[in-house]
Amino acid sequence: MAVVLTQPAADGRALVGTPPAAVRSRSAIGTGKPYRARRGGTGAGRAGHRSSTPSPTAGLPERFPMPAHEITAVTLGEEPITIEQFVAVARYGAQVDFDATYVDRVRKSRAMVERFLAENRLVYGVTTGFGDNVTKVIDPADAEQLQRNIVRSHAVSVGEPLPTEIVRAIALMELVGLGEGYSGIRFETLGLLRRMLNAQVTPHVPGEGSVGYLAPEAHMALVLLGEGRAWYGDELLPGAEALTRIGEQPTRLGCKEGLSLTNGTHSVTAIAVLATYDAGLAASTADVAASLTVQALKGTVRAYDARIQERKRHPEQAAVAENLRRLTESSEISAEFIDHRLQDSYSLRGIPQVHGGAKRALAQAREVIVEELHSVGDNPVIHPEGEDGMALSGGNFDSTYVGIQADTMVNAMTVLAKMSERRTDRMVNNNFSELPAFLVRRPGLNSGYMIAQYTAAALTMELRGMAVPATADTVTTSANQEDTISNAYLAALKAYRAARKLGYVVAIEVMCAVQALDLLAPLLPSPATQALRARIRETVPTVNEDRVFHGDIEHIAELVRSGEALRVVEDVVGPLRR
Repeated sequence: MAVVLTQPAADGRALVGTPPAAVRSRSAIGTGKPYRARRGGTGAGRAGHRSSTPSPTAGLPERFPMPAHEITAVTLGEEPITIEQFVAVARYGAQVDFDATYVDRVRKSRAMVERFLAENRLVYGVTTGFGDNVTKVIDPADAEQLQRNIVRSHAVSVGEPLPTEIVRAIALMELVGLGEGYSGIRFETLGLLRRMLNAQVTPHVPGEGSVGYLAPEAHMALVLLGEGRAWYGDELLPGAEALTRIGEQPTRLGCKEGLSLTNGTHSVTAIAVLATYDAGLAASTADVAASLTVQALKGTVRAYDARIQERKRHPEQAAVAENLRRLTESSEISAEFIDHRLQDSYSLRGIPQVHGGAKRALAQAREVIVEELHSVGDNPVIHPEGEDGMALSGGNFDSTYVGIQADTMVNAMTVLAKMSERRTDRMVNNNFSELPAFLVRRPGLNSGYMIAQYTAAALTMELRGMAVPATADTVTTSANQEDTISNAYLAALKAYRAARKLGYVVAIEVMCAVQALDLLAPLLPSPATQALRARIRETVPTVNEDRVFHGDIEHIAELVRSGEALRVVEDVVGPLRR
């Protein structure tokens, strides 16, 4: 199968089509190669405990197992799904299949729920109402109507629709979580959801009005019933028609299925997975951008000496310094200006410390999000015991773990953005850069990159505003039965959006840095920098006079988001420390 690329569109959907040239050039594209994670391959950003005297590279992964856009098929079941596999399905259209283990545990769990119903056991959401209606006992004969009613009544989110990749991510998270075999959902229902995902049928989901779960998921579940609306190709169709287009019929939800499809941590975790993937790429590329700027501003690489980093017990700091040394190695510019200043500005000499601190936070967030990715976020949990089982009511639907880490990611990304923007400002300001004003040879007549720095500054201010933690807030719902909420849905959405903004800020720094390096000719930057500059100059020419720079920013931002910018330099220096 051909891998497809999804990009958010102005209407909240996504543009689905062939990947850009930067991505199409990857050798594994179009091979149809399925990908399975090795047992225990969580994709976590850090591994194990640090020793009392950590080495500079302790606990840091060498490289992502396989880039998401190279994965074309993912099998759910015995092996835990990785973040890269998850993104491959949600963003790049990889196909999903189930193995025998998956099918067996789903069917066994369903059999227990049907036994509970047949024996008229008191089970929340099966023979009782929902929320504050938990005290209302439901006749088994009304079980199907109860599930249909929860979907219809809960489909109340509002506003602009979620991007396609987020809706696909939520659907995949439902397949992952409900497929663990502790939710009691029918295999037929999950099979229909899988076929919709593989056929690119995407429910229309208003994106506002969730305190952590329920409403967006209900809009998605409507399409399974032949209700609601869904995108198929470029058409927004009634749910029943969208199913007909792919040869499917609406389903009828059995006992507990409506609850399972609307309840839990699925939407929050799905969005957070996309956010942590994007944040990781942006953070790694921030090191690359910084290495370009250090050369462009004639900074001294002495600040990245390993002996300095050894005095701090933070392996991420040492790793960033190592990245900077490798990325600037053999630079004529760095050699020429090694003693140009005794000490550079904070935004240059403090890169290892600041980037390292942000990366530690992102790595810890990734670890927690992977744990939730492999968890059961449903309530009640259908727990087997011998030939029988129990429905255990608790709080596994809560998303606080993910929400707190999503808030932390926003703060970490804001820190990276504020450093990047300050470095960009120093490059365009001729009072500091020792280069022509705004990096153009005839300033005055030309404004050069003057306003590009405004854009980076505005995005950084937006990120600062987003850094207020969402999970610190709460409200009571459902007649005080749900007397606190996680607000993790908002936290996850902020992290997702923050990653995109950070990508732009880093792209603007890269754009300015390659222009500054052009102005330093004939001195050459490092081989890694030359390779990235050459890649950028394929479509973004040197600025000799003003032109529309919007397209240039978008192109470089896509190199950042796709991982292409990172790949170009790693092809020269090898895998960077994460």
